[in-house]
Amino acid sequence: MNPQTSILNVNLAERSYPIYIGADLLGDSAVYLPHIHGQQVLVVSNTTVAPLYLERVQAALREFTVESVILPDGEQYKTLAVWQGIIDALLENRFDRRCTVIGLGGGVVGDMAGFAAACYQRGVHFIQVPTTLLAQVDSSVGGKTGVNHPLGKNMIGAFYQPQCVIADIQTLATLDNRQLSAGLAEVIKYGLIGDPEFFVWLEQNMDGLMARDQALLSFAIERSCRDKADVVAADEREAGNRALLNLGHTFGHAIETGMGYGEWLHGEAVGAGICMAADFSRRLGWLTASDQARITALIARAGLPTHPPESIDADRFMQLMSIDKKVLAQKIRLVLMNQLGSSVVTDDFDSELLKVTLNGYGPE
Repeated sequence: MNPQTSILNVNLAERSYPIYIGADLLGDSAVYLPHIHGQQVLVVSNTTVAPLYLERVQAALREFTVESVILPDGEQYKTLAVWQGIIDALLENRFDRRCTVIGLGGGVVGDMAGFAAACYQRGVHFIQVPTTLLAQVDSSVGGKTGVNHPLGKNMIGAFYQPQCVIADIQTLATLDNRQLSAGLAEVIKYGLIGDPEFFVWLEQNMDGLMARDQALLSFAIERSCRDKADVVAADEREAGNRALLNLGHTFGHAIETGMGYGEWLHGEAVGAGICMAADFSRRLGWLTASDQARITALIARAGLPTHPPESIDADRFMQLMSIDKKVLAQKIRLVLMNQLGSSVVTDDFDSELLKVTLNGYGPE
């Protein structure tokens, strides 16, 4: 293993696992070996990532029996019908309970591979190998797996922790600019929910991150994973503060569902959602206009949208937001900011005032 590799731990008692962050990890068999307990391995990837990295991973696993499943690329394919192809491959190749499923790709691949591992024979081993910035800083860590439904994003799934996460930062070199920006939305989120020093660091270094400075990206990934690991360790199944990780996501998921999965990238929708949360927080008197402006400016510098799409009006937003995992007793709960770098989950707000934000920021 590269001596410069960082190793973080997600502390969940018997379900604890390491996150490896570094360069040249994809083809390093020494990283995988401690976390594979049987002889059979299924690598799940997609049509974009597999041509780039599948052979390298297969070479690292040459002492095992390795099969692969290549999924179509895109959020619109995060469905039960496509997911069943992973289960089919496990059954057709007679994989046993000691097998390991590896998710090689972005958030869609990781979520679907993890959900398949959670369901196959009531749970088999699983390794996350995220290849996008968004997956490396967010979706690969914490054990959320699942698929979308036409009525709501990520409404079908399971909490299922991986054996480890292997984040090779060199995969970011093949990421297009839109995907890089999408990942930065989740990075910015960590600064806003409880790490104000990180938010300031992002203001100071956003241009370098956009220019793909490897040292800056490594720092941002490690800091983001550390922040998320701390939250997950304290609240694995989102009974309390883990919901803060959904800052911008209730708005963002509504955008994704309303526009049609894949029209907006997840991170683009979250970027706009964070700006919407900032706008509503300011209207409630919880956030200053100056702090809202700083948040909006940073989202814009990351190449992300700062307003919701005009095609979704307030009534449609409310309808879409009512089908959300945070809804309790038929009340929409939102993650809002009570100051820069501090967020809360609340259902105590004026719905009519919320509609001003949902309509794309109307008059004061």
